Order: sequence, then C-alpha cells, then structure tokens
Amino acid sequence: MTTTSYMVWLIIGCALVTWLPRVIPFIFVRSVTLPDVALKWLSFIPVCILSALVIENLFDTESGKVVTLDWPVFVTFVPTLIIALITKSLSITVIAGVIIMAAVRFFM
Repeated sequence: MTTTSYMVWLIIGCALVTWLPRVIPFIFVRSVTLPDVALKWLSFIPVCILSALVIENLFDTESGKVVTLDWPVFVTFVPTLIIALITKSLSITVIAGVIIMAAVRFFM
C-alpha cells in the first residue's frame, strides 16, 4: 500500500481530533483554582469508569433475553478484588487478575 499525502493529512487530522478534546480542558483548568466540591466530585470519576467497565463484564447479555452472570469472569473478579483491597497496588492487582483469568480459562 502506498502512502499518499491524502493519507498523511487524514492521519494528522485524526490525531488532532483525538488529542485536542483531551488536552484543551487541562489548558483551561491549569490557571483556575477549582472549588473543593468540584475537586471531590472529579476524584470519583476514575472509580466510576473502572467500576462501570468491570461490572459490565460480569454479566453475559449476549446469550439471550435473560441477563446472566458470566461465571469465569466472576470467579476471576472475586480474588482480584480481594487482592486489590489488600495490596492497594494497581500493578499487583492487574498482574494477579491476568494470572487468575489465565488459570480460570485453562481449567474451565
């Protein structure tokens, strides 16, 4: 496949459209002191996003009309959550979760 100037400009445009919405808020907020209420509210956003991603994967919605628990994911989730609460380390939690999921998939 040859690279044309159109493709290069398309890639640059896509990069800008992806990058600008992520950077512009930081530019505006850098010079502003946010109230404590706003900072407290913003501190919950990472937890909410991560919780939504995890909870979504715990349920199997593709098997039909009834939502069921995805057991291999649930069996992995419980010990990984315990490890996360004990260690409070993202790296250890992710590594343990990957290892536990690999073991669950190997044995189930």
